[in-house]
Amino acid sequence: MSSESVQSNDSGKSSPKSGKGTLPLKDVGKLVQLLADSGVGEIRVKQGELEITVKARTEASTPVGPSEAVYGTPVMPGKETVAVPEVDSSLERNGGLHVMRSPVVGTFYRAPAPGEEPYVEVGDRVGKGQTLCIVEAMKLMNEIPADESGEVVEILVENANGVEYDQPLFRIRPEV
Repeated sequence: MSSESVQSNDSGKSSPKSGKGTLPLKDVGKLVQLLADSGVGEIRVKQGELEITVKARTEASTPVGPSEAVYGTPVMPGKETVAVPEVDSSLERNGGLHVMRSPVVGTFYRAPAPGEEPYVEVGDRVGKGQTLCIVEAMKLMNEIPADESGEVVEILVENANGVEYDQPLFRIRPEV
């Protein structure tokens, strides 16, 4: 790898240079990788007089706001129902069980509020569209509906734990 460095010039663009107030290119590469891995839109680093900003590329066709495919109609202020992405259920069946997955990144809650009864327990029968849990994302409480009727066989996440997009939440034995 080259020992070149990047220094910000008056036009705001970066140019290779060496000396004081520089950032080695390998460090710039690390910033680019960090940006790609983190999913954030921009990273800004300031060290003395040197300031570097790394921005993620955006597609012109990328929607700016939340898409209707992800967020449903608000139920009450601060509470939304999230549409579960359509998935080929044959891929999700393992031993005849359907896996419900999180449609968003957030915090998993089994009950509508602290101290209240959970939406569902293992052994409960659920209908398609019935609320199974809440995933809080960016201060919004997203109700997660069952995408298939059946019996809750397993709850895969502990209450108040973080969940990732597409992380398995429940295993449901579908009705025949």
